[in-house]
Amino acid sequence: MPEKVVIIGSGPAGWTAAIYASRANLNPLVFEGAITGENQQKGTLPLGQLNLTTEVENFPAWPYVDSAVLEQFSRSALPPDRYANLQGYYQGKHAHQGKRSAFGPEQMEYMRQQAVNFGTRIITDDIVQVDFQKHPFVLTALDGQKVEALTVIVATGARANYLGIPSEDRFKNNGVSACAVCDGALPRFRNKPLVVIGGGDSAVEESTYLTKFASTVHLVHRRDQLRASQIMRQRALASPKITPRWNRVLEEVLGTDKDGVTGVRLKSTIDQKTEELACSGVFLAIGHTPNTDFLGGQVALDEKGYIRLTKQGRTNTSVEGVFAAGDVADSYYRQAVTAAGTGCMAALDAERWLA
Repeated sequence: MPEKVVIIGSGPAGWTAAIYASRANLNPLVFEGAITGENQQKGTLPLGQLNLTTEVENFPAWPYVDSAVLEQFSRSALPPDRYANLQGYYQGKHAHQGKRSAFGPEQMEYMRQQAVNFGTRIITDDIVQVDFQKHPFVLTALDGQKVEALTVIVATGARANYLGIPSEDRFKNNGVSACAVCDGALPRFRNKPLVVIGGGDSAVEESTYLTKFASTVHLVHRRDQLRASQIMRQRALASPKITPRWNRVLEEVLGTDKDGVTGVRLKSTIDQKTEELACSGVFLAIGHTPNTDFLGGQVALDEKGYIRLTKQGRTNTSVEGVFAAGDVADSYYRQAVTAAGTGCMAALDAERWLA
């Protein structure tokens, strides 16, 4: 028997879709992703991009709470094997004390468990190939398993682009970020010098947003002028808090395990000179890559490679019965709460399509 709903992906969009589909008695099956070295390198392990963040202060209904209360909540809400993924936040040398928002990994474990509570089934594997030319659809997993589905919700997200230097990876979530809106207001960045890497609209938007919190923002670009649109350039260059650093690239992120990021080393693109800048954070703004390769061109994409939604205010794709939710179809907002919202929409759209 084909599955009624198969959900591919395990970020906020995927789990919200699973919660709604489960409560509608659609008995959804979620492919949450494989735990492989390649996925770890790309940042596409199960639980999505939110699982790679620290405090999530902008998701509704999660005010500051004492860390000890979150520990109690996690123990009560999660089975022992899933609680073990969070134990380091509450016990040991990296334990957190006092009031804080829930961390990304905590919220993702809670979302996953909520879906499980309503009967969602989970396979920890990637879908690597799809056949949307016939119905029921046929999905092929990394281990060779084939699954038939009456509807599919694609919620595979988009991964932030990084430069790939070792020090960048070392300080992820400890001063290195790819989302100013997600992380910019955190205490470690307030009234401190920050560095943004990039020269397009995203970099200028990130820099402008960070001026609300930073003492100064160093905008590092490999050329001598920004690629951003004219109005965005003017906005950045007119800001007294933004200092362009032309003809430079990031060579190394500096810091310690205890303090996180403390500075950067920049290298000139026109000669061999280097310089060091003190800063508390490095924000990469060099774009995102939607996780759509496995679709093999069978679903229409936009000019940026994101899934194109074909009905206004709906999650329909170019293939009848295939829906998309979250960052895989969103190059603009890319927030956990908007992803969750479209996950809800995709589940409702799939339910009505089946009906």
